[in-house]
Amino acid sequence: MKNIYLPFKSKILNIKKHTQTDYTFRMEFKGDVKPGQFFEVSIPKFGESPISVSEIGEGYVDLTIRRVGTVTDVIHSFFVGGTLYLRGPYGNGFDVNIYKGKEIIVAAGGTGLAPVKGIVDYFAKNPKQCVDFNVMAGFKSPSDILFKDNFKLWEKSINVTLTVDSADDDYTGNVGLITKYIKDIPVIDMDEVQVIVVGPPMMLKFTVAGFIKKGVKEKNIWVSYERKMCCGVGKCGHCKIDDTYICLEGPVFNYLDAVHLVD
Repeated sequence: MKNIYLPFKSKILNIKKHTQTDYTFRMEFKGDVKPGQFFEVSIPKFGESPISVSEIGEGYVDLTIRRVGTVTDVIHSFFVGGTLYLRGPYGNGFDVNIYKGKEIIVAAGGTGLAPVKGIVDYFAKNPKQCVDFNVMAGFKSPSDILFKDNFKLWEKSINVTLTVDSADDDYTGNVGLITKYIKDIPVIDMDEVQVIVVGPPMMLKFTVAGFIKKGVKEKNIWVSYERKMCCGVGKCGHCKIDDTYICLEGPVFNYLDAVHLVD
């Protein structure tokens, strides 16, 4: 009988620093995985932590990990060539096929960009597979911006709105919350445009409200819930909201389903 809790070894292929606390670990992996899914990353004697997939490639997945506790502190002490233990991928993830041939708007706050980055990467490389693509990303400050190199690539083929909550007077980029810029995003067909929102709870709440006010249909809004996924297989109940196990039925939800989920 297969032990669903048994992790497998994965070699660290590369490590990229984004900020003082955020690093992307490129992990050896062969198998099917979708943007928005997550792995349980573990270290013997220290525990495990759920980490979203931020990039998918031939023979690897990228996991963007923020130092926020014991497990992630230890992970950040590892080097290229080292080994981490993984379980997964878990969750339903984003289905790229849903968005093909449509207008797409992605709004992400902070590390919320990581789970949806695979969608942005895909359509930035294949812009003809959608009608139009806008990515909106908000961070606390210029020093907190993740995936700076990717933004430079994305700007060549899709529309990018990058903003920070606050910055010094000499900062030349956008300053303000994502909601400030919703009105500036052009929409060709309000009945068909697909909107994906990922980020902290308050950001998600007000950003979704902003798009609904703009005229986007609730059925065309998709969200990803950031929650503590402990087992990943619907057994422990840590991620349960009402009767819904986020690790199994999510973390990606259509807004019509997500709106009823209340802690």
